[in-house]
Amino acid sequence: MGGAGRVKMNKKRLIIAGIIFLAGLLLRFGFSGHDFIAYGLFLVSVLIFVFGVVGKTLKQLIALLLAMGVVYFSIIEIPIIDEASGDGDFDADYLIVLGAAVHGDTPSLSLVERLRAAKDYLDAHPNTVAIVSGGQGSGENMSEAQAMYDWLCKSGIDTDRIIKEGKAVSTYENLKFSREIIGSLTDKSDPTVAVVSSEYHLCRAKLIAKSLDMDIHTVPAHTTYFTIKLNYFIREAFGVTYQLTFA
Repeated sequence: MGGAGRVKMNKKRLIIAGIIFLAGLLLRFGFSGHDFIAYGLFLVSVLIFVFGVVGKTLKQLIALLLAMGVVYFSIIEIPIIDEASGDGDFDADYLIVLGAAVHGDTPSLSLVERLRAAKDYLDAHPNTVAIVSGGQGSGENMSEAQAMYDWLCKSGIDTDRIIKEGKAVSTYENLKFSREIIGSLTDKSDPTVAVVSSEYHLCRAKLIAKSLDMDIHTVPAHTTYFTIKLNYFIREAFGVTYQLTFA
């Protein structure tokens, strides 16, 4: 290819990379819940540009690293996807509902999805007691536990069946503090515990529970929008990797 052809090709690569990068910016700052898809687009745009300016040897090295990354990502996603369907129907003594963001006084869509799954489970298992777990974060006028308590009460769940745990700021604390509450309420040596969370989060929740020597069943809350679900399944690959490596 002549000099003019190479310039034309590099210009085309630059335009394509720029368009993809702009799409990433739009998703990152214009649409909540799409940040990891945006990061993927940033990576693609950088790679398109880099592949147009580096030599053959470096291209081969980058391609090898990318292939290794894809293989690892595929392997780590297998248990995440496998656990997303939950553990089927079962009776639990306690149902821990993991918190999510509250916008002022209003539960986020993710939290409402978890609450819907919790209500369905509680309706089907009338002897189960719910522990709603989540502290108060930035931009929240109340604790996530209080928002969940209010939502479930308005949905017809008896207040005697709902216990608030309003201190936790992480999944680890959700499970740890809820376990302490359960220990104070029952004489059973091994009460049956279920956990409600978004389907993409269940694998990591089980790993965290295992680190606390907790045996849990899982109840999936289904994410409404496909692109948000895809984004968080991508994110969980990093979350699970961190949990396996450092926890």
